[in-house]
Amino acid sequence: MSQRKYFGTDGIRGKVGESAINPEFVTKLGWAAGKVLAGRGTNKVLIGKDTRISGYMLESALEAGLSAAGINIGLLGPMPTPAIAYLTKTFRSEAGIVISASHNPYYDNGIKFFSADGFKLDDDIEQAIEDMLEQPMVCAAPDKLGKATRINDAAGRYIEFCKGTFPSDLSLTGMKIVVDCAHGATYHIAPNVLRELGAEVVELGTTPNGLNINDDVGATSMQAITERVLAEKADLGFALDGDGDRIMMVDHKGNVVDGDEIVYIIARDALKSGRLNGGGVVGTLMSNLGLEVALSRLSIPFARSKVGDRYVMELLQEKGWNIGGESSGHVLNLAVASTGDGVVSGLQVLTSMLRAGMSLYELRRGMEKFPQTLINVRYSEGSSSPLEHTDVLAAVKAAEQDMGDDGRVLLRKSGTEPLIRVMVEATKDELASKWAEAIAESVRKVTA
Repeated sequence: MSQRKYFGTDGIRGKVGESAINPEFVTKLGWAAGKVLAGRGTNKVLIGKDTRISGYMLESALEAGLSAAGINIGLLGPMPTPAIAYLTKTFRSEAGIVISASHNPYYDNGIKFFSADGFKLDDDIEQAIEDMLEQPMVCAAPDKLGKATRINDAAGRYIEFCKGTFPSDLSLTGMKIVVDCAHGATYHIAPNVLRELGAEVVELGTTPNGLNINDDVGATSMQAITERVLAEKADLGFALDGDGDRIMMVDHKGNVVDGDEIVYIIARDALKSGRLNGGGVVGTLMSNLGLEVALSRLSIPFARSKVGDRYVMELLQEKGWNIGGESSGHVLNLAVASTGDGVVSGLQVLTSMLRAGMSLYELRRGMEKFPQTLINVRYSEGSSSPLEHTDVLAAVKAAEQDMGDDGRVLLRKSGTEPLIRVMVEATKDELASKWAEAIAESVRKVTA
C-alpha cells in the first residue's frame, strides 16, 4: 500500500475538484479500471453512490470511462456501500464501484471497488489499475462501447436482503427506534427495513440535499440522536454514517454504544447460539482493551490487526473467523455479509436483545471499557511525517514511562484524511486525557 499513488486503505478519496476527484481523472480511472477488469473477464460493472452533490458528476465520468473501455454499466443510484457489494453478487456483475467519502463532509468524495464476490479488490488489481492510468487512453471501437442501464429495483432488493438476516421467528413489534441516516445513502433503506420488521421508527437525517451529508448527524456526530432517543423515550437509536457501512448505537438511557461493544454483543450471542464454531474476534490496534478482557472471560480468542476494515477483513480470512470490527462502528460478520454493513449489524444487536430478553443498556454491561482518549491533529499534506519527529517521539516515551503497565499509546496517520490520530488508553480517565493532550500538543507544534 505504501507504494500507491492514488489508492489508500479505502479506495481513492479527496476534495472534489482537487487531487484525483475531478471529472478528467475519474473518466481516466473508469477507463483504466475497465481495461484491467476486462482483461480478467469482466463485461459488466455496477455503480452506486451516496447522496453528495458531486456524485452526479463523478457517476457520469466513471460511466464514460468504463464505456470507452467496452464495459457495460448498471447504475444503482444512491445506495449504501454494503448494498453495492451485495448487489454486485446478486446481479452476477464482475465488479462494483462505490462513489462515496463515507463519513467525510460533502465537499470530499471518493471511489472504491468491489470484486464479483462482494469483497474489496485485491491489492494487485488496484496496482494494475494504477499502472494502467499511466497509459494513454484509447477508446474502444464504436460497436464495442459499453452500454449503461439504470437498475430501478435495487433498493427493494437490498431491503429484502437486510430483512432476511433477521430471524423469521422474531419481530420488532412494540419497539421504538430512532434511526439517524446522516442524510446519506441509507435514508431510503434503514427506516423501511425496521418498519417492515414491525418497529415504530423515528427518522433523523433522512432528508439529503447533496450538501448536508454527515453534517452534525450520523455515526460521527452522536449528540443529535442521543437527544432524540431521550426525548422520544425510545428503546434505542441507530446512527449510520454517510455510506452506511458503519453503525453506532444509543441505549434508552442515552449512553453511546460503540463498535467495540457492538462486536462484543454479536460475538457473545454467536457463542451462546453455537454459531461461533470455535472462531474468534478480530479488532484493531485502536480497539478498547476492555473488549479483549471481556472476550477473554468468555474464552473467545482475540487478535488485533492494523487500523482499517481492510486489515480486519484480511486477518479474519487468514484465521478463518467471521466476526470483527473497529470502535468507529465498522462491524464485520462474514457469516452474514461480505463487508461492513451498518443496518445488518444493527439487526444482529436487536436479535441478541430479543433472544436475551434484555435492553441494550443491560446487554452492553457485560463489557467494561477502559478510559480512552483520542485526539485528531490535522497536518499539511506533503510535509514530513510528524510521527518521526524527535519531539513527538520524546512525548510518547515520557507517556509510556509514566503509565507503565497502566496504559498504552498509539499514534498513526489516517488512511483517508491528513490527520494524525493520537490515542492513549489507561486505567484512569485523567491519565489518558493528560498524556493524549501532551502528545497531541507535541504534534501540533511540529506541524505548525
